[in-house]
Amino acid sequence: MQHDTIVVGAGVAGLTAARLLASEGQRVVVLEARDRLGGRVVTDRTGGFVTDLGASWIHGVDDSPVAAAAAAFGMPTLEHTVGSYQPDSRPIAYFDPAGGRMTDAAARRFADDIHTLDRTLLDVVAASGPRDSYRDVTERALALQDWDAERRQRVREFLQHRTEEQYGAWIEDLAAHGLDDDTVDGDEVVFPEGYDRLPAALAEGLDVRLEHVVSRVRWGSGGVEVSTAHGDIAAAAVVVTVPVGVLRSAEFVIEPPLPDPVAGALSRLTMNAFEKVFLRFPARFWDEDVYAIRQQGPEGDWWHSWYDLTGVDGVPTLLTFAAGPAAVATRNWSDERIAASALAQLRRLYGDRVGAPVAVQVTRWQVDPFARGSYAYMTVGSTTADHDDLATPVGGVLHLAGEATWTDDPATVPAAMLSGHRAAQNVLGSPVPIARAWAGDAGSRRPDAI
Repeated sequence: MQHDTIVVGAGVAGLTAARLLASEGQRVVVLEARDRLGGRVVTDRTGGFVTDLGASWIHGVDDSPVAAAAAAFGMPTLEHTVGSYQPDSRPIAYFDPAGGRMTDAAARRFADDIHTLDRTLLDVVAASGPRDSYRDVTERALALQDWDAERRQRVREFLQHRTEEQYGAWIEDLAAHGLDDDTVDGDEVVFPEGYDRLPAALAEGLDVRLEHVVSRVRWGSGGVEVSTAHGDIAAAAVVVTVPVGVLRSAEFVIEPPLPDPVAGALSRLTMNAFEKVFLRFPARFWDEDVYAIRQQGPEGDWWHSWYDLTGVDGVPTLLTFAAGPAAVATRNWSDERIAASALAQLRRLYGDRVGAPVAVQVTRWQVDPFARGSYAYMTVGSTTADHDDLATPVGGVLHLAGEATWTDDPATVPAAMLSGHRAAQNVLGSPVPIARAWAGDAGSRRPDAI
């Protein structure tokens, strides 16, 4: 047997696990289906722009392993705190349902209503049942407020949009506890030189084999065997880090089938519909002192929030999201048609000041065969325990890792990194400091590296 452990997937979870295992002297091979590293961390540099099409932010640098790794790898960062999908974390240009700019006082009253509802939601979510959706709990919380129908509707749509932007899911499909992790600790930062420098640095010194599509993983008391078009590879253990969408697909077979609690957890998690739309303009038409533009009312059903990314590379840029139903409906649209739809709403607010964009980029994670969505969310009937249950070691030889397997902050790169750390420790049966993933040469302690 040439390998101690096979790692399936060269995203941050897989590379973290592989790097830690190699640092402990294991013979590790990483099999990656794509022709590049990073998984859902990918940076596009077309036209001289640096655009992170997958993960973009560290959502809170306090105690973040990704922040520590980025610093160790010399990755420049730029503070760009958005505070999750909040009503007032940074200056926001709000527009009312008629398309008029709201006064500061009106925006303040609206934000106060959101905060009031969020405080009510804490108790309502805590008392919710296993089959309650996020729509169910928000409606119960709204019913407890002494508000008129208009005021209630504005808050209702904000909560719907928050569900879509945070998890790319329709509010009735997300579990009541689906936003329990919606917190940010510390400043948020982006990477002006690209997030993809992280997986590139983690991969240094590792045996990573690109364009190795894994179709089958067989596990048993004697170890594991992984099938690819390049042949079968055997090892004592395997760490599988493919996204939930791939795990649930017919193209990725695990034999014997996953047992409970892993199988049950997997059945209750699913991939979302969430795409980024980048619009770069010849000149700024929005105010200098706002980081986001938001519109209320039915016109904002799809396109309701735009975020100013001009500070990243100096080019006037707005980022918006096709999320949930909007992402599903526009899945087969061309980039031009999607941009035209979003621009129509911007022109409703700003008129002829909105020029034609000089560049448009739209992600396509829903149709990516190696992702099948952007990240996983908790469907109705799921519990927060499903994330950790998905990582339960199977037969002592099969270990699942990735953002969906980490309870505290799923759908993030830190979750992926921490899950890779956990998987490595489970394989080893002993602790290993996570900091070793960004300290020194990954192969320095391999027997064949002496």
